[in-house]
Amino acid sequence: MPDTLKITLAQLNQSVGDLAGNAAGMLAARDRAKEAGADLIAFPELQLVGYPPEDLVLKPSLVERATAELQKMAQTTAAGGPAMLVGSVFVADGALHNGVALLDQGKVAAIRFKHELPNYGTFDEMRLFQPGPLPEPIIFRGTMIGVPICEDIWHPNVCRHLADFGAEIFLCPNGSPYEIDKDTLRIDGVAKRRASATGVPLAYLNRVGGQDELVFDGASFVVNGDGGLAVQMKDWEEQEVLTRWTKTAKGWRCDRGEIEPQAEHPEDIYCAMVLALRDYVNRNKFPGVVLGLSGGIDSALCAAIAVDALGADRVWCVMLPSRYTSTESLIDATECAHMLGVKYDTVPIVPAVKAFEDMLSSPFAGRAPDLTEENIQSRIRGVTLMALSNKFGPMLVTTGNKSEMSVGYATIYGDMNGGYNPLKDAYKMTVFALSKWRNKHRPRIALGPDGPVMPDNIIAKPPSAELRPDQKDSDSLPPYDVLDAILLGLVEHEKSVEQLVSEGFDRATVSRIERLLHLAEYKRRQAPPGVKLGSRNFGRDRRYPITQAFRTA
Repeated sequence: MPDTLKITLAQLNQSVGDLAGNAAGMLAARDRAKEAGADLIAFPELQLVGYPPEDLVLKPSLVERATAELQKMAQTTAAGGPAMLVGSVFVADGALHNGVALLDQGKVAAIRFKHELPNYGTFDEMRLFQPGPLPEPIIFRGTMIGVPICEDIWHPNVCRHLADFGAEIFLCPNGSPYEIDKDTLRIDGVAKRRASATGVPLAYLNRVGGQDELVFDGASFVVNGDGGLAVQMKDWEEQEVLTRWTKTAKGWRCDRGEIEPQAEHPEDIYCAMVLALRDYVNRNKFPGVVLGLSGGIDSALCAAIAVDALGADRVWCVMLPSRYTSTESLIDATECAHMLGVKYDTVPIVPAVKAFEDMLSSPFAGRAPDLTEENIQSRIRGVTLMALSNKFGPMLVTTGNKSEMSVGYATIYGDMNGGYNPLKDAYKMTVFALSKWRNKHRPRIALGPDGPVMPDNIIAKPPSAELRPDQKDSDSLPPYDVLDAILLGLVEHEKSVEQLVSEGFDRATVSRIERLLHLAEYKRRQAPPGVKLGSRNFGRDRRYPITQAFRTA
């Protein structure tokens, strides 16, 4: 029985449904692991089919192809080299399972199923899979390896069961989406507790990359049985690390390896936005993106994110001035586009607004201008940007932040038009913080320029939709620091009006914001996807009925 093991942890991206592409990526990683002398290479959860696969796994043809692809991968191990621990879907006794297979010596040597199926927040695995039985360890080269899969380590019973059955090392494949502060929770709140409670070292292997509204940060790591951190892999990038394990009188230990620094706040949020947009655009095969650059902070930040995700040559910014667009906004937008190095055009909407005024003059006769005329301007901009997208192919990026989307301060079929929204889960105060941060820092995964990416005046000036004379956001909404605090209470923490009033907020203001929040549900249901950042994003996390009468006020 060997007293050393070399295990490569392959923190890879994956493309949902691309079975052949995912398999090819794993086999290429196996070749590199073989050159490094690995005994085993492990991959993240459901690496073969992609995670989360959602209802794709209900297609029998996908399950059949996954089974065939897994067999082909197993055959490659017949000629020696490292074994492979691969996540996929499996059918047993007519039930569909999320599981892992050990591929070794030309065959599928062992299969284990996920026992704990998450059914909260963004997860709904219980509608897709059946839970497997409490798993037993896999014997590999004489060593008992427990394979708790993702959610299995968030509860103590699976790791305890594996340890009781003799597990000496835990290899935990994950598909754990990014969420603010989740990296600390994974290490200190979960992995170290399981390792310390059982005395068994634990390798936590997470995927990296974007998938629709989710983004995965990687940040894989190894903790030893005493809870000490032995290896910390990069966040936001693919990485393959050869870990070395030694059997001691007190059991297996992972030798000390690289401890990669992790992105601090708010860089982690910015990286989440960049990687999510990059993978969404590239996987859906758009040549680039187009967006309206208004001279305001939201569109400036979206432009910076797009350039950092795709490069300046794939980003097209368009100013769409109206009669109410200030000279200040024209100057700021032009300077921002220059700082980012993007293609920049100006398409005035005044002729179209005049055409609509003439067209609607008869039915609108006797009615004073109001919000209707403001929304017409926004919708003209939306139509114009969608026309450019249709004609030339780039995906339209929409730029509304979570504060606006919460209270309906956005025009449906207007500035809500688009294929993806990087700011969908970012409150306005987060937008300010990210803009200030990006003007002083460049994240390591960015393709954009060093130095400032927007004029300081864009950050400093009062926000305005500029749809009527001298308009300011503060005309319609509380100050954003107050609004965001109220929304955090109502959305993320499900607090009542009474609870927020007891915390010092004005009753009338909170009641109004709660009312606007619920009234805007129909808009949000029609909004484009956007990356999840916090604990409750609009979409996968928070699923309210559009038609409902309950209010806490």
